[in-house]
Amino acid sequence: MDIDDLAKGIIAGERRALARAITLVESGRADHRAAAAELLAKLPTDRQALRIGLSGTPGVGKSTFIESFGMMLTAQGKRVAVLAVDPSSARSGGSILGDKTRMDRLSRDPNAFIRPSPSQTHLGGVARRSREAVRLCEAAGFDVVLIETVGVGQSETVVAEMSDAFVLLLAPAGGDELQGVKRGIMEIADLIVINKADGDLKSTAARTRADYAGALRLLRKRPQDPEGYPRATAVSALEEDGLDETWVALQELIEWRRTKGFWDRTRAAQARYWFEQDVKQRLLAQLETQQAKDDLSRLSDAVAEGTRDPAEAAAEFVSRLRAD
Repeated sequence: MDIDDLAKGIIAGERRALARAITLVESGRADHRAAAAELLAKLPTDRQALRIGLSGTPGVGKSTFIESFGMMLTAQGKRVAVLAVDPSSARSGGSILGDKTRMDRLSRDPNAFIRPSPSQTHLGGVARRSREAVRLCEAAGFDVVLIETVGVGQSETVVAEMSDAFVLLLAPAGGDELQGVKRGIMEIADLIVINKADGDLKSTAARTRADYAGALRLLRKRPQDPEGYPRATAVSALEEDGLDETWVALQELIEWRRTKGFWDRTRAAQARYWFEQDVKQRLLAQLETQQAKDDLSRLSDAVAEGTRDPAEAAAEFVSRLRAD
């Protein structure tokens, strides 16, 4: 493919070019990785979207919320990109859930772009190249990028390293949900949204919201938060009620962080984090060469047989990697 033409298509906001580019950056082939690096270097860096990480327990209605929330934003004239990281098939490596098929209205909106990506073998369900996909969406002129993870787990800490705000979706009357999500995820959440606040569950959702609001007040104050944050809201994605309040809360938080300088400092820290992660990934990739696999097998056998000391064998293996 012509990288210059692809870059021009992305900058012009062409959805087909964006889809092809994300496929390119997700590829593990060495030639594709080189082409992806060349493409990213040609894209502008001054376009910044609001990056919102989003997660929640299974069955909480993430897809319904994202669709309703996205439709509200596009109705306001904003361009919205959704990067939905699906669980992967162990057999083919492809997406299992197919989030795009569960957001039918939003997928047909000309101001929206939905990309389901298989999580593959990456820890916790964040696609290996989600950060680069976010950059592509920003270069394509999208105003808001929603990054949805598979579910509550280790992936949330990774999503926090590529988001400007992190939203945790919960259901009303979840019983031991607060215990289930643990304190760790509560500490990185900027907004807790109680979904399904409609019908018989409306009053229950209000009580659940109050419970979480109380729990949030017990957490240690974070320097990047204004007064009253993190906070809890209640919405009905089905009835599209409470979405405005959630959006206003996010805007207030982001505007305060911009004014106080936290936005720029966080983006800089995230860039440093991803640089270090890329270095580690490249070093790990050296273990996948045939020579490295042969050396590792030979030394492992020697250690297992007791003819080599583990530390000595490890030192030899690393020295051979450096020599190569």
